[in-house]
This record gives sequence, structure tokens and C-alpha cells, in this order.
Amino acid sequence: MGIPEAAERFVRVWERAWAEHDVEALLGLYAQDCVHRSMPFRAPHRGRDELAAYLRWSFAGERVADVRFGPPLVGANGLAVAEFRVLAEDGEGPSTLAGCVFARFDADGLAVETRDYWHSAAEHREPAGPLFLS
Repeated sequence: MGIPEAAERFVRVWERAWAEHDVEALLGLYAQDCVHRSMPFRAPHRGRDELAAYLRWSFAGERVADVRFGPPLVGANGLAVAEFRVLAEDGEGPSTLAGCVFARFDADGLAVETRDYWHSAAEHREPAGPLFLS
């Protein structure tokens, strides 16, 4: 599978599976020995087991109202980047999470390395300016 196809599949599955908290669907996007960095100063999640634990922890108590991913952009070096925006509610009320994910894929189209950068707001809102680059 080529990088553009892998990146497109990655964002479409994430869009649906985040809304449904479908951890198994998300794990199917990742290589067994993947490395996921959820925040710049947090230790990485290594392998599918650690990623699964992180996803279950992240989804606990979250009620998702809407998830959107923009079209992935793929660079000449094989790095794919996509923006996302999630409207959710948790024990503290409505929130918005907006950010981007960077991903590298293996020859089978599985993510071997991902990194997220995001910001949150304590209300439902759209980011200033266009949501997605294209």
C-alpha cells in the first residue's frame, strides 16, 4: 500500500473509530512495534499494548459529539500529516480538541510512528480560520 492510501485510510478510520471509541479498529492501523507520542513531554507509548492502554484511558468518560479529520498531506519523505477537531463532553462539560497527527507508515500501510500535537478549549468551538489545510 502506498503512503497516500495508507494516510487516507488512517484518517478515515480514526475519524469513525474515535467517535465510537473503537480501540480495536484503531489498533488495526498500527504496526505491532509502533511508537506513539501523545504529547511532547510525555513518555511514548511503545507497541500496540501500550497504545491500547492509552486509548482506553483517553476515551474513559468522554462522550464524543463530532470528530473531523482533514485530508492528509504527504511529503516527499513519506511523512503524512493531518489536522483534526473533536467536540466532546466529559465530567467537566463540553470541550474541543484541535490538533494534528504526524505519521510514518511501513510497506504494509501500518503506522510505525505517530506524534500528536493538540490544544483544547473548555467549550465547543471551531478553530479560528480554516479548520483544515489542503
